Amino acid sequence: MNALRKVLVVDDDPVVRKSFDRVLTGKGYAVITAENGEEALRKLAEEKYDVVYTDIRMPGMSGLEVAEQVKAKRPWTPVVIITGYGTEDAEARAKAAGVSSFLHKPLSPQMIEGSARRVLVEPETAAAEAVPLAAEMPRIEEEAVGTENALLNVALFFAAPFIGLAYVIVFPFVGFGVLAVLAMRAANQIGVFNKVGSVLKYGGLIVAGPFLGLAYVTVFPLIGLVMLAWMGGRAMVGAGGRAQ
Repeated sequence: MNALRKVLVVDDDPVVRKSFDRVLTGKGYAVITAENGEEALRKLAEEKYDVVYTDIRMPGMSGLEVAEQVKAKRPWTPVVIITGYGTEDAEARAKAAGVSSFLHKPLSPQMIEGSARRVLVEPETAAAEAVPLAAEMPRIEEEAVGTENALLNVALFFAAPFIGLAYVIVFPFVGFGVLAVLAMRAANQIGVFNKVGSVLKYGGLIVAGPFLGLAYVTVFPLIGLVMLAWMGGRAMVGAGGRAQ
């Protein structure tokens, strides 16, 4: 617990102020007291406090007014209402102002210490425990992405032979098909045009057709085999990297 924790106790009863001072000072808190709301607001304007305890009924400014002003100026500061005869309306107004809790008189040392622990210590402990959980979330997401990538690499590894086989089988037929189309177009054009230029042009296509087909038959299977080797190698490298 932080020894510099400052507690402001506002109560017109000196017995209550001394009780807080005796109990919380022994637990490492710095206890400052005020006899009324006006004095409390002056002290709040001069320095910061970690928690404010205020009696609900006091001469002059009531504890509800103190709580409302504290919350209006420092909404992050916890306020605990001390009451011996609080009404439902008063408690509803205090809750609307944002008070943290209520302490009902008569007070015992256990009540005072337990209240300070709940207001100041337990929220910090809960926040500290929540940090590792929040930090785990990005790591879990990264592991999920890594698993998906590993599965994708394995799928590519097994699919690569079939993709390469498709290239080897299909593209030769494509080459022969192009050869046949070129030959048919050339023959048709010769029948229509009688000029020498046309004959030479389309005759050249007929002569070149087999070589184009041969290029398709020769080159595209090689392309398929290269893609097979590249995809297989990439899948193996990716799977090896994830295994590390």
